[in-house]
Amino acid sequence: MKKIGLFLSKDYKLLSVAAALEVFETVNKFAIAEKQPKPFEIVLLASEEAIAQSKEALGYQLTSLKDASSMQIILIPAFTSEDMQATLMANMNCIPYLVAQYQKGTCLGSFCTGAFLLGASGLLNGKIATTHVDASNGFANAFPQVKLKVDKTVTQDDRLYTSGGATSSFHLLLHLVHEYCGREMAIRIAKVFAIDMDRENQSYFSTFQPSKDHTDELVAIAQSKIEANYHDAATIEELIKDIPSSRRNIVRRFKQITGITPIEYLQQTRIEAAKKLLEKTNQQMNEIIYSSGYNDPKAFRKVFKKSVGMTPTQYREKFQVR
Repeated sequence: MKKIGLFLSKDYKLLSVAAALEVFETVNKFAIAEKQPKPFEIVLLASEEAIAQSKEALGYQLTSLKDASSMQIILIPAFTSEDMQATLMANMNCIPYLVAQYQKGTCLGSFCTGAFLLGASGLLNGKIATTHVDASNGFANAFPQVKLKVDKTVTQDDRLYTSGGATSSFHLLLHLVHEYCGREMAIRIAKVFAIDMDRENQSYFSTFQPSKDHTDELVAIAQSKIEANYHDAATIEELIKDIPSSRRNIVRRFKQITGITPIEYLQQTRIEAAKKLLEKTNQQMNEIIYSSGYNDPKAFRKVFKKSVGMTPTQYREKFQVR
């Protein structure tokens, strides 16, 4: 029997925990119906402070994280908070216990933004990981030593697992069922929960949401110029030539604030504009290409597929509001 720990961190998202409970409990029900031993023992873990307030949650007795033992894996749910720094500070006391469990041989996994807690532990340094696509810039800036693969739905590096945003949690759960119980059970679970087993990419769910919560006036000017003129400018130099600073200084400060270069910002602004036109209009593809600031259809399609993970036509078929 595999012992699965679900850590109820502060500000945890109930959806993550509920999804894990549903999947692992369903596997157990299948086994019981076939008069087989249950594959999983599910344990809800929490801080001693949380247990002092309530000794059970979601129908399970709570176990202190520091008393966790013999776990195959401890899973960290996504967070509800938008202030990730405050959330990490609120959960900082649990990090030594997670690290200690990992050093004893326990695997660790995270759903969605739960990867921030794994990142804060330092265990992901030098390893690949993923998180919610819209949290990727914040994650990359906070943990530059992690090899972030934002396009991936699920990653595994040594004994560390991460999943992308929201429903990608089910893909990590399916991965674990496959690993612990075999492909036949994984297929049964995929059918029950309508999980597309072949989805490995989450890039097309992203929305470009650049950081504007800063006080750097030069960067703010550059952002405004790019967003107002992305469809007309031929080069980034044209957009920033009137800003009273050297190109080198602007690029340095821009990347420090936004996490990307001005050229990448222009590219992502154009791709986001194209995505909206594909979703909301019936314009011809060439119209969309030129409206987004591209003159070369071949170059546009190449950049779009690299950024989004599918062709413009595939994106329209999947997301157009009809």
